[in-house]
Amino acid sequence: MTKANLSNKWRGRIIRYAPLVFWIGLIFYLSSDQGSMTETSRFIGPLLHFLFPNAPEESIQLYHGWIRKAAHISEYAILAFLAVRALARSSVMSLRTLKYIVPLVLVALIASIDEFNQSFQATRTGSFRDVLVDIIGGVTMVALLWLIKWPRPGNAHARVAEARTK
Repeated sequence: MTKANLSNKWRGRIIRYAPLVFWIGLIFYLSSDQGSMTETSRFIGPLLHFLFPNAPEESIQLYHGWIRKAAHISEYAILAFLAVRALARSSVMSLRTLKYIVPLVLVALIASIDEFNQSFQATRTGSFRDVLVDIIGGVTMVALLWLIKWPRPGNAHARVAEARTK
């Protein structure tokens, strides 16, 4: 393998996996005190008070909690997307074949580590329910990506799949 080919191979790996690694790092950063409800209430609270000026404080807290759960779903949906993207472009055939399974395992693993890490912090709590919420986000994204790629009659993917079986 020439030096240029080796350089292109590494560049391709970095382009595929760097966003995934960055996102995992961001998840773990948000798992710290910086992602606690106290910290997020500094900007979510004023926004909610602006949007719902007559809402009681209990409602604001409830909305804040729902926003945080939506953030859990979103961040793990993005994690699953980045994992599927990286594996679908992998030069290793077995990784491309498992491009929908490995991201689900990765989502469950990162979510579990994230919540376990939070259980050791005074301003955070580790919750099995949050792991389930995170997994729902990942499963939803993988399902959407799978449905988008699923061969349908009349399209090029279906013709290629049909040609392979003949």
